[in-house]
Amino acid sequence: MIRTRHLTKRFGAVCAVDDIDLDVREGDIYGFLGANGSGKTTTVRMLLGLVLATGGEIRLLGQPMPRSARQVLPQVGALVEGPAAYPHLSGRANLALFDAAGPAGLRRGRRQRIADVLDQVGLDPGDRRGVRTYSLGMRQRLGLAGALLRAPRLLVLDEPTNGLDPQGIHEVRELLLGLNRAGTTVFLSSHLLGEVELLCTRVGVLDRGALVVQDRLEALRGPTGRTLVRTPDARRALDLLPGRATAVEADRLVVDDGDAAEVNRLLVSQGIRVRELAPERRDLEQVVLEATGDPGERHTRAATDVEPDDELVHP
Repeated sequence: MIRTRHLTKRFGAVCAVDDIDLDVREGDIYGFLGANGSGKTTTVRMLLGLVLATGGEIRLLGQPMPRSARQVLPQVGALVEGPAAYPHLSGRANLALFDAAGPAGLRRGRRQRIADVLDQVGLDPGDRRGVRTYSLGMRQRLGLAGALLRAPRLLVLDEPTNGLDPQGIHEVRELLLGLNRAGTTVFLSSHLLGEVELLCTRVGVLDRGALVVQDRLEALRGPTGRTLVRTPDARRALDLLPGRATAVEADRLVVDDGDAAEVNRLLVSQGIRVRELAPERRDLEQVVLEATGDPGERHTRAATDVEPDDELVHP
């Protein structure tokens, strides 16, 4: 659905996007992670033909961009850098103008389609107030409605939950999951690690313009080789495993041994009450920190791609 090869963007002496190879496959919910200023929005704008690349190639839906924009973009829904709207018009009127500017032949059923997408994103189709009265979260919902208006095969979203409260974030997450189950591929640019971890199937990480990690989320969150143990006898367990175990909470510890069965056998044989035992897995925060922690040792792993500029947010 999205392929880039050696995609690069320079602004004078500054390299904003540095030779990246994106691989977004049909059916993905792809989380494009990076700190504010890492080059995410510049990349998204290049994908959509809003900014010309300095070098490299872009293919959307199998077609070269921006050369095939007329054929490709009607099949792509996008929300980039916040929604644009005429502030004196209602949300419904704004969507009608947006739809009218699209490909010919879409007038039929327009009123119903607009009502449907407004309802889908949690806005009242009958609300006649001007968009100037909308909160930031309502404007974000309106922008998402515009992206959904033409039932796109591919959704490209830049920080779609910006300005939303926790309930709104949950609703958008469920909406995107439902769209993906119905066949829509989603490319989601974000700096919110927690949301990407809950939503996405594949992840790319951008750090100072370079793609340092790119892989399935399940693969990235693989076992660390250690074992997590929950026991009311944590102190005794620590004494039993000197130098091999570390307390993480009052009743939880991590053991430097990936053989959970052997750890369990050893503890139980000494009368330690084991309430829970499981292999430790990396969370997305660990993956990102490992990939971006030392700019002097930046590397790209075979099945990976990531890059950060500011601080990533982990709720």
